Amino acid sequence: MSVKHGLLALLAEEPMGVYRLRKEFEARTGGSWPINIGQVYSTVQRLERDGLVVRIEDSADDVDRFESTPAGREQASAWWSTPVSRGDTGRDELVIKLALAVSAVGVDVRDIVQAQRSETMRAMRDFTRLKAQVPSLGDRITRPELAWSLVLDHHTFTAEAEVRWLDHIEASVARAVITPSSDVDADQTTADRSDREISR
Repeated sequence: MSVKHGLLALLAEEPMGVYRLRKEFEARTGGSWPINIGQVYSTVQRLERDGLVVRIEDSADDVDRFESTPAGREQASAWWSTPVSRGDTGRDELVIKLALAVSAVGVDVRDIVQAQRSETMRAMRDFTRLKAQVPSLGDRITRPELAWSLVLDHHTFTAEAEVRWLDHIEASVARAVITPSSDVDADQTTADRSDREISR
């Protein structure tokens, strides 16, 4: 997630100091992606350096506020209108763990899947409990409540997809007939030889 663009979009709405900026960011995302004040300040400094925001000194309350420049507003507008690329997915620890587990000797993938499924189901129950505290869409709802409701929906749908993926992994591992790959064995021999040469 782009904290930089999120903060820039908030500053395109109105000038804010770093503490209010952090508070607005966390309120509008339901606290799902907490950021510390140092991260907000360093991000705003980079935005200022790049000419996307300017500092406003307010003598009334002695707090530096920042406002978006025309270039900053243009970049925030471009961010709103540009789809998020799915080609550059981040490193997902669960994906890495399971990819390594299926090729590791002596690791029971079913145990890993079962433990993860239990954890994901627990998270889904938490999301359901939190969702019950938000007004339903047919009732009167504030913008932050609507934002939080949609974030919770995303978490729930992601968890549901993860459970389906875990079921798929469990079934695939049960059906798989693993055979040694000569290409992999050859690559391993070459890697072992390279490691020995480096260690000399």
